[in-house]
Amino acid sequence: MAGEWQLKQQICDVGRRMYERGFVAANDGNISVRIGPNRFLCTPTGVSKGTLVPGDIGVVDIEGNQIAGSKPRTSEIRMHLAIYKERTDINAVCHAHPPHATAFAVAGVDIPNCILPEVEVFIGQVPIARYETPGTWDFAETILPYVRNKANTILLANHGAVSCDRTLEQAYFHLETVDMYCQILLLSKQVGSINQISDEKVRELLGLKKRLGIADPRLDCMESAEQCKVCTLSGSDEFLKGFSQRAIPQHTADADGHGRGRGIAEAPSQAGQPQPIAAAPAAAFPAVVAGRALGSSSTTARQREMNDQIERLVQLITDRIVGMTGK
Repeated sequence: MAGEWQLKQQICDVGRRMYERGFVAANDGNISVRIGPNRFLCTPTGVSKGTLVPGDIGVVDIEGNQIAGSKPRTSEIRMHLAIYKERTDINAVCHAHPPHATAFAVAGVDIPNCILPEVEVFIGQVPIARYETPGTWDFAETILPYVRNKANTILLANHGAVSCDRTLEQAYFHLETVDMYCQILLLSKQVGSINQISDEKVRELLGLKKRLGIADPRLDCMESAEQCKVCTLSGSDEFLKGFSQRAIPQHTADADGHGRGRGIAEAPSQAGQPQPIAAAPAAAFPAVVAGRALGSSSTTARQREMNDQIERLVQLITDRIVGMTGK
């Protein structure tokens, strides 16, 4: 294992990468690393993660008492310590506000699964913990059901994301992966439909995950007598509704990762129902832009096309009036 000074340098490097990628602003975010049974390195409060130096890094015990360091420890250390207490295999925790992932946390929309292989293998289910005031023990306890269920990346409602793993590099990589994934999902909605990977192919990915020794509650389910369908184990109907042409088998997931069929906002679940792209609203005049009809993309794209056409029509009428006046 790396020495304490080397780990402090690694924390500074990860802090700089967080800052440069826009995952944190000002003095946002915090990082910690386990260095012993009752000793943890952690970032200080009130310091930009982009300008950290090894001398800034403090040391706390398992109860959050600072035992070394010239600057006060992060105010959110309780969340880190809750993870360490629950999972002895976890040695590093990163918390930041990656913008695309945080958008899902603010909107309260579960991130769907069965779409990107890298996410299925290295992250799996990404739950959303309920909101609590940051820095409190109540806040720390919101993530415990998901940590117990082997989640390595958790969204914090109206706040950000926290990730953990055996090494600091792995914990930080989860933040990069989940934010890129959320960006891809949002872009895909603008382009058109979202295609999920088949259950059979996801099972192959989970088999690879098992061989790599990466925990996932879906592995336990696959090996049980129930033989649950892979895509019903996590995710939500909500994000894919109206943007997937495949029947959606997902439900809102509980802490254990299993869908309970509550659907969207207590409405009937969309599970098993085809989800055609929403039809375009009736237009005042027929329109085709760049060879494709309105309604072939997202609502935002359709509205933009409509606005462009109205603007062109107004300009055309204005030009004709000006031309007649000139005569």
